[in-house]
Amino acid sequence: MDKIDQELIALLRKDARTSVATLATKLGVSRGTVTNRIQRLEDSGTIVGYTVRLRPDAQPNEIHAWMSVAVEGNETRAVIASLLGEPGVATLHDTNGRWDLLAELRATNLAELSKVLERIRLIRGISSTETSIHLETYRLS
Repeated sequence: MDKIDQELIALLRKDARTSVATLATKLGVSRGTVTNRIQRLEDSGTIVGYTVRLRPDAQPNEIHAWMSVAVEGNETRAVIASLLGEPGVATLHDTNGRWDLLAELRATNLAELSKVLERIRLIRGISSTETSIHLETYRLS
């Protein structure tokens, strides 16, 4: 990846709906160059998809929680693969310190969150977890 690819990705992170013409103007390259680079980044797996970001208050009843996960031995790759397949896991982070992984969980209600927690606790290779529910967000970058 060169500087143009990195700048292109930064622009797409800011607004993935930006037109190719606008991206080309901002990058100082042709529309064909932008189209080809986006295609190459998608084909190589660097860009794996596009998503919608919502304001925190757009889904006021959705429950967000953080789950800290301790992994047994060298089971980290298997645990990560299992967690990435769990629909209740919105994001997953490798970390250091007391916990090995940090998962952001999302559920529509407490009963659904309980089911997500139960499924995660059954994953082979997880030795312990600790979950904290988000009560309020004060700042979102």
